[in-house]
Amino acid sequence: MRRGAEAGGNVAVVFALTLPVVVGGAGLGVETSYWYYSRLKLQATADAAAYAGALEKVAGSDTAAITTAATQSATSNGLGTGTIVVNTPPTSGPNTANKAVEVILNQNLDRIFTSIFVQGQVPEKARAVALITDGAYACNIALNASASQAVLFSGNTSPKQTGCVTMSNSIASDAIKLQGSATLQTDCLISVGGVSLSNTPTMVCKAPITQALPAADPFSSLPAPTASNPCKNVNGNKTSQTLQPGTYCSGMSLNGDVTLSPGVYVVEGSLKVNANAVVSGTGVTIFMSGSNTVSMNGNATVTLSAPTSGTYSGMLFYGDRTGTAADSTFNGTADSLLTGAIYFPRQQVNYLGNFSGINGCTQVVADTIQWSGSTTIKQDCSSLGMKNIPAAQAVQIVE
Repeated sequence: MRRGAEAGGNVAVVFALTLPVVVGGAGLGVETSYWYYSRLKLQATADAAAYAGALEKVAGSDTAAITTAATQSATSNGLGTGTIVVNTPPTSGPNTANKAVEVILNQNLDRIFTSIFVQGQVPEKARAVALITDGAYACNIALNASASQAVLFSGNTSPKQTGCVTMSNSIASDAIKLQGSATLQTDCLISVGGVSLSNTPTMVCKAPITQALPAADPFSSLPAPTASNPCKNVNGNKTSQTLQPGTYCSGMSLNGDVTLSPGVYVVEGSLKVNANAVVSGTGVTIFMSGSNTVSMNGNATVTLSAPTSGTYSGMLFYGDRTGTAADSTFNGTADSLLTGAIYFPRQQVNYLGNFSGINGCTQVVADTIQWSGSTTIKQDCSSLGMKNIPAAQAVQIVE
């Protein structure tokens, strides 16, 4: 009996000595599984946050809005007391020079069983990069988010767009409309909403793309020119004159032969190109202040080109972002040339002429757009100082 009691006592001692090891080992297994699960969850949260930030970037938002979108996504996915850093572009990795959003998450996990052996929290980190790629470039973009017929091709128009697409940010079912006898040749029609076609356009893509991501305003960061003193005026009595850059406080009404010298023209009033006028200028940017509009007579010949370098490289007409809804009309004889971007983010642009720019280099970005002319437009115009305008964009997690 005594020997049995001693054996039982030894077992009890061994059990007592090994119990913490057994419990600790089991606890370590459970806890490391929990750490692994938390790490996977944190990575998924980082992926979702980077994707949300990239979508905000596609929409043309600034860094603050991108950071807010990514942070809200991370918070809604359970980041809790963890920290988030958002960089665009990324500060490390292979995408530092690309359109991308980087999200870095950090959190600390409390120890449970392993606290018997080690003190302090367990740090975890996750990083994700969402890359934005351009699927197509646009010749024209309607920025309005809800307008019916935001891009309208009507009448006997038959424009040809080579190497570029027509894009509408509107969610309307007829955001892009081809009506009447209008015909169209383009790489594709891309709409956040839908399209309405009375005729089948000739396209490179198999069918119009609907329910697409909206395109960012390509000129949203371009600063508005400032007015200068003294005010300049157009001499309406002259049959021939050369105008200088500056601020035209009473607008511009152009008759006869008018040459615009290179530079920036700030127009505080309407700009009218009257019948039979012949207007020319190279290296010109015309800024329409407030809600002031452009009106070109169909019998006028207008040959204008934007600067090929500098702040306003590629920008021919620039409508004020602070203006209210209005219409600007671009018309002229078949000998006219408008080389550069026509940008009116708060106005409708009516493009009526049977002309474009040098080598077809005309871009139209406006609140809404109506085409009633027949013109040929091309996309690759970098040699003339114009930038490519992304339309369809894709977002994917690459890191």
